[in-house]
Amino acid sequence: QAQLVESGGGLVQAGGSLRLSCAASGRTFSTYVMGWFRQAPGKEREFVAAITWRGGTTPYADSVKGRFTISRDNAKNTVYLQMNSLKPEDTAVYYCAARRNSGLGWGPDEYDYWGQGTQVTVSS
Repeated sequence: QAQLVESGGGLVQAGGSLRLSCAASGRTFSTYVMGWFRQAPGKEREFVAAITWRGGTTPYADSVKGRFTISRDNAKNTVYLQMNSLKPEDTAVYYCAARRNSGLGWGPDEYDYWGQGTQVTVSS
């Protein structure tokens, strides 16, 4: 059974950094588009970043552009999200997602597999 497991969340002060990891198992996700989404309390789940299977295309939400970096290691079936210069408004549950279609997806309903999420809290 396909499974995505996020790790690396936690509590950090504003200006700090965290690195999230998403380990995939149960199938090979190397040809899938992988994405990161986040959901803050009372808000809808929103797109953060995505990466194509070769890593050649990595779109970001405007709110994180220049601060977050998505990457992947297909040999390890793992996707990463490096988050620098964190702000209190980045506080949310962060989800990893996989999309079978090779085209980029921007909305949560365009992804086929989801992790359970990891909490990121940024204090001011």
